[in-house]
Amino acid sequence: MAVSDRAPVLTIDGPSGAGKGAVSARLAQRLGWNVLDSGAVYRAVALAALDRGIDVDVDREALVELARGLPLAFRAGSDGIEVELDGCLAGDRLRSEAVSVMASRVAVLPEVRAALLDLQRGCRKPPGLIADGRDMGTIVFPDAELKVFLQASVEERAKRRYKQLKSKGENVILSRLFQDMQARDRRDRERAVAPTVPAFDAVVVDSTRLPLDGVVQRIIDLASCRFDI
Repeated sequence: MAVSDRAPVLTIDGPSGAGKGAVSARLAQRLGWNVLDSGAVYRAVALAALDRGIDVDVDREALVELARGLPLAFRAGSDGIEVELDGCLAGDRLRSEAVSVMASRVAVLPEVRAALLDLQRGCRKPPGLIADGRDMGTIVFPDAELKVFLQASVEERAKRRYKQLKSKGENVILSRLFQDMQARDRRDRERAVAPTVPAFDAVVVDSTRLPLDGVVQRIIDLASCRFDI
C-alpha cells in the first residue's frame, strides 16, 4: 500500500510530564481518530512479564514472544488514554513502581523494540491515528503528516507529577521528583536506541504556560493545514 493511501498519522513526542497523554486523548476525541500510547506499550510488556514471571535478564526469547503477541487496545478517556490488556483496563497497575522499573529495562532492549514496531504500526487505521510517545515521529511513523514535539520546563513537569501523585495519596517530595526527572530526561536524550529528540521536521510546542485546551487548539490549528478535518 502506498504511503498516500494509508490512514493519516499525527505524532506527539516529548519528555515525561509534558502532557502528551492528555493532549493525545483530547485530540483523538476532537478528531474522532484512533489513539496509541507507546509508553503504555512498554509498560504493558513489563506488567505482563511480571505477571508471567519472565526474567528479563535470563529469558529474552520469552520476552520477545510476549511482545509480539501482546493483546493491547487503546481508547481516549476523559483523563487521558485508557489501556486494555487481555481485555481488561490496566489502570493504575501500569503506573506501579515495579512496572516502571521493569519498563525502563524493557524499553532499551533492541529486540523487544523491534517486536513492538509491528504492534504500534498496526494501530494506523482509518480515519487516522494520534500516536503518543518518544520516538513516534523519528522511528515508528517517520512518514507521519504532522509531527509535534511537546515540551515543558522540568520545573513545571515535576510540579504536575507531584500534584498527580499527591492526589492519589502518595507520599512524594517535589525536589526528589525534580531530580529524578532531570536524570530521566538525560537518559532518554542520550540513549543509543531511539533517543527522545524532535524529528527534523517536527513542530515544537511548549506547554509550560499553556492550559490543556490551549495546547490542543494549537495542534488542531496545525492539523487543519495538513489534514482534511
